[in-house]
Amino acid sequence: MPNDLPIRKIIHVDMDAFYASVEQMDDPELKGKPLAVGGSSKRGVVSAASYEARKFGVKSAMSGVKARILCPELIFVKPRFDRYHEISRIIRKIFFDYTDLVEPLSLDEAYLDVTENKKGNPSATLIAKDIRNRIFKDVGLTASAGISINKFVAKVASDYNKPNGQKTVTPEEVLGFLEALDIRKFYGVGKVTAERMYQLGIFTGKDLKSKSLEYLDEHFGKSGRYYYHVVRGVHNSEVKPNRTRKSLAAERTFNENLSSEIFMLEKLDHIAEEVSRRLKNSKVTGKTVTLKIKYSDFTLQTRSKTLSYYISDKSMVLETAKGLLYQDSLSNSVRLLGISLSNLNTETTKEPEQKTVSVQLKFDF
Repeated sequence: MPNDLPIRKIIHVDMDAFYASVEQMDDPELKGKPLAVGGSSKRGVVSAASYEARKFGVKSAMSGVKARILCPELIFVKPRFDRYHEISRIIRKIFFDYTDLVEPLSLDEAYLDVTENKKGNPSATLIAKDIRNRIFKDVGLTASAGISINKFVAKVASDYNKPNGQKTVTPEEVLGFLEALDIRKFYGVGKVTAERMYQLGIFTGKDLKSKSLEYLDEHFGKSGRYYYHVVRGVHNSEVKPNRTRKSLAAERTFNENLSSEIFMLEKLDHIAEEVSRRLKNSKVTGKTVTLKIKYSDFTLQTRSKTLSYYISDKSMVLETAKGLLYQDSLSNSVRLLGISLSNLNTETTKEPEQKTVSVQLKFDF
């Protein structure tokens, strides 16, 4: 590794099929069966799939109809987000037993910086194993982990031995690990980008590394610089324990398209109530209300209004959303409505500027 890069001991912990695993844990009759959390109707979408369901090709963000075709025996259950939040809080408490540098990405994954840790353990590998054992003992669920010198490599590594496994990539192994990696495994390379890379003859990290910065900038714009650096093991982002929330939202997809604004107002009432609940749970307020409208032809429209004061109360959120609904006529029947609040009061505090330091330490990974 280059000597001028900050070397840290980073663990990325990722729960295994979290929502589905919680449902199987709470209902023993579901264990070992193909399970999908989400809606099974023609408008329903799979939020999470158990590993038994994944064997049939069922995955998150897939329509319930397609999932049922792939796996006729698939069992659908409604999501219970209060329960998932409850379990997530227990897991995060375990993380804080080891370090205060915990950056949650979602309910089921987080980065931990254990370069210096509360256990005084020099081995990030052993810490990750201990954390996974604690989660299984205290919660009853399995987790996977990736351990390396930065967040990018750790996240990629956490997917390497899933489920219920872990992968350590030491400083000496980083470049070889990334060169041999299928480009689809690179965090930040989606399906569309991967197809574009294939067309350019980029199939592995080694292929990506052979391209110049100018070449990647030309073909991938601003992302080109990111790809150029991460394939060389360069990713200086620190674990940020206090990530600033930029927005908070809720939305609903309807079983039938709505053409009457009266019915839409009824739906907006429920959505505004959910947004208000999330705002209060997160103890935040916001000034900018955005109404999201997806029409039956899948075109998307957003309408926003910025107030001169912060709000979190349902009545204020709903009143502003109503005004946005009536702002212009609707161009078609509606299949989805959403409300988001941004310009939050959490954005007043600036994050400290990251500094790159030169370190030459021999780490016990």
